[in-house]
Amino acid sequence: MNKTNNNSISEQMVIGVTMGDPAGIGPEVVVKALADPDIRRAAKFIVFGMNEQLCYAADRAEIEPFWGRHQHEKISRDYPCKVVVADYDEYSVPPWINGPSRVAGEASIRFCLDAIDAARAGIIDAMVTGPISKTSWKMADAEWPGHTEMLAHRCKSKRKAMMFTSGPLKVALATIHEALFEVRHKFRIGCVFEAIDLLNDAMKEYFGLENPRIGVAALNPHAGENGQFGDEEERVISPAILLAQEQGINCSGPFPADTLFLRAVRGEFDAVVAMYHDQAMIPVKLLDFENAVNVTIGIPIIRTAPAHGTAFDIAGKNLANPSGMKAAITTAIQMAATKKTINAQVQRITPRQMWD
Repeated sequence: MNKTNNNSISEQMVIGVTMGDPAGIGPEVVVKALADPDIRRAAKFIVFGMNEQLCYAADRAEIEPFWGRHQHEKISRDYPCKVVVADYDEYSVPPWINGPSRVAGEASIRFCLDAIDAARAGIIDAMVTGPISKTSWKMADAEWPGHTEMLAHRCKSKRKAMMFTSGPLKVALATIHEALFEVRHKFRIGCVFEAIDLLNDAMKEYFGLENPRIGVAALNPHAGENGQFGDEEERVISPAILLAQEQGINCSGPFPADTLFLRAVRGEFDAVVAMYHDQAMIPVKLLDFENAVNVTIGIPIIRTAPAHGTAFDIAGKNLANPSGMKAAITTAIQMAATKKTINAQVQRITPRQMWD
């Protein structure tokens, strides 16, 4: 048994879990994931959500409720139980809603905002977000299209990137939620360099690699073939790589995307920077769809999420697979533990050692 599991309940890490859209599969995968004894042994949990929806999900899955309930206005790190629901009983989402809605959008926004604030205040050590509906958020007049933009705004982070883990593959995106034909209008040296830089920091801080090897994908087929299929490699990507190398980052490329991900999976690179959303998501989900995890990097808190969506079509039917939520929780715990270990090592270095 490892040292973390030997700690008393009061000393364990606290992980915040947002329920996601109440009308989606979020309540079900949260209940099923946290019902796993191995998950519950690894940390304490605060679920930002609606107790009523979670009880419905538990009943359908024939799981006896295992959590305590508390007012969300008075959350604390010091709950005496392993799992507590910070209950938002002021919201009510009728069971017949099986798609996007304003009320579900309002509720899921509130869960996320409060979890972010709890992470910034040190009440939780990391947050794991359940799947939300971007349509519900839009119907609720959200300021942000999704989690990543909300997290950066709430944390006052000028830089951010989406990162995904899937088995041995770790990928960060240079552009995020952009229409494919619009990518060229926002494709600059800065966005590629930023993804490389943030990925390098994340691999060091959260995954414990001192000198991560980063492969950078090309945008065009055959990496542009010396300008025959586009000049973005020479005009944008190569200068960004050079800038990162001048900062001491161990990165190389641009490499044709059709072989780079295979090279990374085989161990040639520790992580990859992709140029646009589906360039990254196709290999990530093909490699290990059920256990793929979304990580937001560039912000001062730890946030992970399963890489799947709300799956309104199976919500309420006890058909959802909790593997993605379990993977997101496990990844959050591992990231928080690595960060804590590295911070402790840094604090043990004396001023004399720093000069030496």
